Amino acid sequence: MKPKPNSRTFTRLLAVLLAFTFVVAACGSDDADSGDATVDTDLTVAIVAPSASEDLAFTQSMVDSVKAMGITPQITDGTFIVDDAAAAIRGYAEDGINVVIAHGTQFGGSLAEIAPDFPDTTFIWGTATDTQGLDNVFAYYPEADQGGYVNGVVAAQLTQSGTIGVVGPVQAGDAVAYIDGFAAGAESQGATVNITYTDSFSDVALAAEAAQAHLTNGADVLTGTAQMVVGAVGVASENDIPWFGTQANQTPLDEGLVVASQVYHWEVVLKEMFALIEDGTKGGQTFALTLENDGLVIEFNDGYELDGDTTKLAEDTIAGIIDGSISTGG
Repeated sequence: MKPKPNSRTFTRLLAVLLAFTFVVAACGSDDADSGDATVDTDLTVAIVAPSASEDLAFTQSMVDSVKAMGITPQITDGTFIVDDAAAAIRGYAEDGINVVIAHGTQFGGSLAEIAPDFPDTTFIWGTATDTQGLDNVFAYYPEADQGGYVNGVVAAQLTQSGTIGVVGPVQAGDAVAYIDGFAAGAESQGATVNITYTDSFSDVALAAEAAQAHLTNGADVLTGTAQMVVGAVGVASENDIPWFGTQANQTPLDEGLVVASQVYHWEVVLKEMFALIEDGTKGGQTFALTLENDGLVIEFNDGYELDGDTTKLAEDTIAGIIDGSISTGG
């Protein structure tokens, strides 16, 4: 395991939350790289999402992606309560917004009721693998097991105890895909993976407790997914434990201990959806992020040194997943 010169001291939950506040203030999404993702469109866009726009996780991945397309969206975030999200989704449609992104699997039931009332509005919903038969809904999802598998393979090279801990939220959606892929990758290298689901996307304290329990049971590398992982990362930082992220680049949470993050680049599929909308297709199709289409990217932290063999193994694993010679079990 990479040594760290100084151990951080945290007063568990309060310090984690304060650190996270400073991180997101310094590392907002305004600098998203527009690059080739920029689209020329007059379509108006709104995002409804369950957590903060700068959560370094699920919601930020979408906000960053839309901004990378050169679009400034209207945003309603923090809608953990589904009824609040539904009101926002309907409100944007009533206001004549052309494209409403319902960024949360849990919003599907509401969307099934709302979308038919606004046939001229396109709704983009995920993570989901189908459009519920609605002609004005596009669906999207990440094949998160792919990047999870890569992270797991690398994590297995860093563990000295042979045990890795995973902190998961509700057992659903891309969280399960990532965790299953991670476990498959780590286990392919002989590591033992212990998994805890907290049954919450947002409870930072539960995530911290789960992470601490993993350390008590011998884990010396950690990963997790969803907005609540800031609590788990705080425990990792307090104990000098390497962390693997997913959804957004989580390096700012601890620039010395975050090894790599699987980052969702939704702009890859959003560009396709916008082209269809411009041509008159309102929905009815599903799109996936993969390593092959660059919708999933493993972003390594330059501040965490990996030896050449481990880096080569990661590169070979990515190539093997893309060419089909490696199965992630997903």
